[in-house]
Amino acid sequence: MTGTRKRPSKLRDNLIYALVWLACFAPLVWLAWKGFNDQLGANPIEALIRQLGVWGLRLLLVGLAITPAARILKMPRLVRFRRTVGLFAFSYIVLHLCSYIGVDLFFDWNQLWKDILKRPFITLGMLGFTLLIPLAITSTNGWVIRMGRAAWSRLHRLIYLIVPLGVVHYYLLVKADHRPPLIYGAILAVLLGWRVWGAWSRRPTR
Repeated sequence: MTGTRKRPSKLRDNLIYALVWLACFAPLVWLAWKGFNDQLGANPIEALIRQLGVWGLRLLLVGLAITPAARILKMPRLVRFRRTVGLFAFSYIVLHLCSYIGVDLFFDWNQLWKDILKRPFITLGMLGFTLLIPLAITSTNGWVIRMGRAAWSRLHRLIYLIVPLGVVHYYLLVKADHRPPLIYGAILAVLLGWRVWGAWSRRPTR
């Protein structure tokens, strides 16, 4: 029929999902390969912990970028991948935290508590992780129905606090080259600025 848009096939959707999964999973494989081949540098434990956290932050930023990309490119179906990317980001951050607690601290919970209280970058990182937990738990359609779309959306706006906490956590962690966290901060500023501009432009005029 003229004027109708063909619906993407289920096979095409599955292939795209597979590519998204592979893209999100690839950094973990890459880190494992580098670790196995002793290519993580002079301090492999620190490098592993840091890279897991960095990839978690990158995926959080990708998740924030999906909505602007979908609107600018006029590809609304891209929004369907936010959940997958977000859950992968959470997984990398969980691995980042578990590596720090298990490999670096050897499950010394007293030392962990001292670090949370005395080291600001760990304080902010733990705060961001804690706020991220309810978002991961409520990421399913079932939770959207239970909570209602409005309440669910309000809860998931915490991401606008979580990602800045992650950027500051990374900035305070880095001792020498601050360029990477500053670049992520600039990307975050653009993504948040786009949302602020969109909300302002949609406000009713008198």
